Amino acid sequence: MASFNLNLPVLQNWDCHNCGGCCKQHLIEITDVERNRIVNQGWTALDGIVQGKSVVEKMGGWFRRPRWRLAHQADGGCVFLDDRGLCRIHAKFGEAAKPLACRIYPFAFHPEGQTVAVSLRFSCPSVVKNLGRTMFQQQSEIRRLATSVVPQELEKGLAPQINPSERLGWQEFRWFVAALGETLSDTAVPLVVRLRRALHWTELVGQAKFHKLQGHRLREFLGLVQESAHADIPELPELDQEPTPLGRLYFRLLVAQYSRKDTSADLTTGLLGRWKLLQAIWKFSRGKGNIPPLQEAFRSVPFAALEMPYGPINGEQDEILTRYLRVKVQALHFCGAAYYDVPFVEGFQSLALVVPVTLWIARWLAAGSGRSGWTTEDIIKALSIADHHHGYSPALGQSAARRRVQMLADSGDLPRLVSWYLR
Repeated sequence: MASFNLNLPVLQNWDCHNCGGCCKQHLIEITDVERNRIVNQGWTALDGIVQGKSVVEKMGGWFRRPRWRLAHQADGGCVFLDDRGLCRIHAKFGEAAKPLACRIYPFAFHPEGQTVAVSLRFSCPSVVKNLGRTMFQQQSEIRRLATSVVPQELEKGLAPQINPSERLGWQEFRWFVAALGETLSDTAVPLVVRLRRALHWTELVGQAKFHKLQGHRLREFLGLVQESAHADIPELPELDQEPTPLGRLYFRLLVAQYSRKDTSADLTTGLLGRWKLLQAIWKFSRGKGNIPPLQEAFRSVPFAALEMPYGPINGEQDEILTRYLRVKVQALHFCGAAYYDVPFVEGFQSLALVVPVTLWIARWLAAGSGRSGWTTEDIIKALSIADHHHGYSPALGQSAARRRVQMLADSGDLPRLVSWYLR
């Protein structure tokens, strides 16, 4: 493979703290080679493996090519997760013997020309809390992991589309990413203002035809749309309008998708599990009565209780949400091949929605504990729940989910949702 540069998230730290969360909430698909290696490792009861139970399980139907995943214990944890929250494969055979998916988590790698952008998954609590070494301190290890997954001839990959009709080269595309990062990093103004400004000028970009603009003229165009956003979005906006009933409906359905916990236990619930899921979707569609608890983290509380102000967010909470947005943007973890192959503008709209989704879930966690205001721990837990799905749940990449995001943007409900749930 040709050499490549790393684009590291400079404001993000991470180290594994052995919480075991990733081993309990993720289904780990493995290759045929990994499956054969693990089966032939000779696991016994002395290793803590229940006898009579396979350490790998088949995925998919009978008429498809076999796919495999690691088996899980009765409590949902990976079959190789021990009582200390450590991996039995790692302990017995070393880190290199683990499946590639386990070794990479929580990193994500996105090629951009001759560079590989490095992102992290905020489903890991240590990522959300920014605990551990800097990315620069881990460069050699990160490069080794990236080499395992980035494609050959990565420089041949095209930059994501800006909007459905416009595509630029990597250099020009990076100007749009840098402009977005600049808007989001201006912490002199509240997060709600930054998000609404970013949504404002990216919407203008989504409507524009600029394929004939090059060099300084394209940069001038970007400067003009950013200036327009600053002029049109006041620094201390009043809550102009509530989200519309239709906007709230689409938003609740989006929240329901982000709030689910799809583990091995969910794969074995059969018709009863599907019926309960349909009932939950119906309740989220109505938005009345009590919210069905979609996983053990939640309690059943009234939908209406989550429409009250729970904020505003404090400085620590602002830092967490701002860092999340900036890491995802810098690493292109919101569009193109890293996010269902959607264009820049649509991808950012979906990313911006993660903030009100997270704060809705934080309200849910707070209300379930009898509180009328969120804590930083509520937001940390809510963000780890939401980002578990963002970019990784097939449902969010389907046309129905994408249409909902587009409807929220076209109706003007997207910025209203940002203002409403940040209050």
